[in-house]
Amino acid sequence: MDTLTKTETGTYGLDPSHSRVGFVARHAMITKVRGAFNELEGSGSFDAEDPTRSNLSVSIQVESVDTRNDDRDGHLRSGDFFDAEAYPTINFTSTAIAPAGDSVYRVTGDLVIKGVNRPITFDLEVTGPAIDPWGNTRLGLEGSVEVSRKEWGLTWNTPLDSGGVLVSDKVTLEFEISAVKADNA
Repeated sequence: MDTLTKTETGTYGLDPSHSRVGFVARHAMITKVRGAFNELEGSGSFDAEDPTRSNLSVSIQVESVDTRNDDRDGHLRSGDFFDAEAYPTINFTSTAIAPAGDSVYRVTGDLVIKGVNRPITFDLEVTGPAIDPWGNTRLGLEGSVEVSRKEWGLTWNTPLDSGGVLVSDKVTLEFEISAVKADNA
């Protein structure tokens, strides 16, 4: 079923300079705005023989939100949205990982935003392994999930004269992670 072997079993660290955690939300009901968090860290372990013993955790610095618009980024950091001063990090910790297809794993875990802990489930495609020029084993993890931002208390909005609202409730979270094996033995 999987192309991964015992060789890939081990502990991994997230490579922040080659990883992205982003989001997509509809703006004014007509277009999509994309953003990302530029500062993140994470780790996990992967067990190729028994993926259910694998785990993953990621911590994101809210202040690092970047939508390519300083005013919007400031608003996202404010109490109307993430309240970065009171809640400086967004955290995810897996609670279950199970095979879901060829090199695909279903990940369930706790996503904490603004102190609100809600479970989410999404599929991650694992690519690799690859050996980088420095001899490190790397795995790629890629996936996405649509969530309701209201479930985490992110309810700010403004109605539009044409109907609808300025910011969609549904937001797609996107994950593109490069993980480096810590124990390259």
